[in-house]
Amino acid sequence: MAKNLERLDKEYSWHPFTQMQDWLKEEPLIISEAKGSYLKDIRGRWYLDGISSLWVNVHGHRKKEIDSAINKQLGKVAHSTFLGLTHQPAIELSEKLIKIAPQGLKKVFYSDNGSTSVEIALKMCFQYWQQKGQSKKTKFIYFKNSYHGDTIGSVSVGGIDLFHRLYRPLLFKAYCLPFSIKRLKEVIQKYNSQVAGLIIEPLIQGAGGMLFAPKGFLSKARDLCLRYKILFIADEVATGFGRTGKMFACEHEKVNPDIMCLGKGITGGYLPLAATLTTNEIYSAFLGEYKDKKTFFHGHSYTANPLSCAAAIANLKLFKKEKTLEKLQPKIRFLKASLESFKKLKQVGDVRQLGFMAGIELIKDKAKNQPYLWEEKIGIRVIKEARKRGVILRPLGNVIVLMPPLSITINELRKLLKITYQSISEVT
Repeated sequence: MAKNLERLDKEYSWHPFTQMQDWLKEEPLIISEAKGSYLKDIRGRWYLDGISSLWVNVHGHRKKEIDSAINKQLGKVAHSTFLGLTHQPAIELSEKLIKIAPQGLKKVFYSDNGSTSVEIALKMCFQYWQQKGQSKKTKFIYFKNSYHGDTIGSVSVGGIDLFHRLYRPLLFKAYCLPFSIKRLKEVIQKYNSQVAGLIIEPLIQGAGGMLFAPKGFLSKARDLCLRYKILFIADEVATGFGRTGKMFACEHEKVNPDIMCLGKGITGGYLPLAATLTTNEIYSAFLGEYKDKKTFFHGHSYTANPLSCAAAIANLKLFKKEKTLEKLQPKIRFLKASLESFKKLKQVGDVRQLGFMAGIELIKDKAKNQPYLWEEKIGIRVIKEARKRGVILRPLGNVIVLMPPLSITINELRKLLKITYQSISEVT
């Protein structure tokens, strides 16, 4: 059976962020089931999920409360459009999201993935200013090494050359800046009459390689946006739902954005769902007579899918019932302390960590600050070694990412760190 599935996959499937020529030469890992912090392949071997199945799993796999919520909803209705209709799971989830969101966010617009939640934020921001009579406010500010998704709008505010450079001819122009308050202030002072919004990954850039903004940068950027009437968009797709140790990363610097994008952990890692939260001020600009055509003309076939919303409600209930954030704190401290040992490795240049987001940067020659070349595939080689030892990881170039489920135990976390350390030592 395994060989047949492997043949069919290679014949018909095209995997994301994967060089398929390499894939065709290798034996793929085919996942068949999961439990808690572990995934099982079709040959019966279990692996510790060190990346939360791409940063989405929160309370572990096959969590009975989420399983039950989906099954219960399945007995009622699996899907009903949200265009001109509504349903109980979406209504309840909207209320729960607003109750935990930063102050000032009052409305929820649903979609199906993080990229789309950003597209919605950008379009919402643009249309808001048009309908407020500020037709010149059409530009956006974003930051170097940022990642906001793979759709055309989100790529337009993406700052990673590897992912985004090729598509530049298709994109709208925007201001790409470093994490410098001085530079940000200069650009805002000069171009604020043209800038509709600023978009940022709060505190830490995920796909950019777990890169930190300077302390206080987020709150200072927010203050500048308030002063110069620029909408502030917080992309919490990767950082939201406890990943940084608080429910949302904005909370660390007491920032209340105008728009907040959510995805990944929103359903506990079960089903595709995303949400764009905004203020009553922005929402009100879209109200008018039918003939005025102020409607936000955006939507998806599966917007606010009832099964996804049911999973998300169960996910949020678990945060409260199991005191997830409270129980996470000693695990964060353990992770931080344990990562200190990685700094002693010859080929580890830097270790960056916030909450349950960590990146271990590999470097060829620390003394000369010489990086590994892309074609050396050092990150891929390390994660393949880890897989042999029973851990699933995924690198960002030369950065080994650790982002386990929030529910992982200390013993499982110890195993994850030990195998990651051994794998880096073996390969480098």
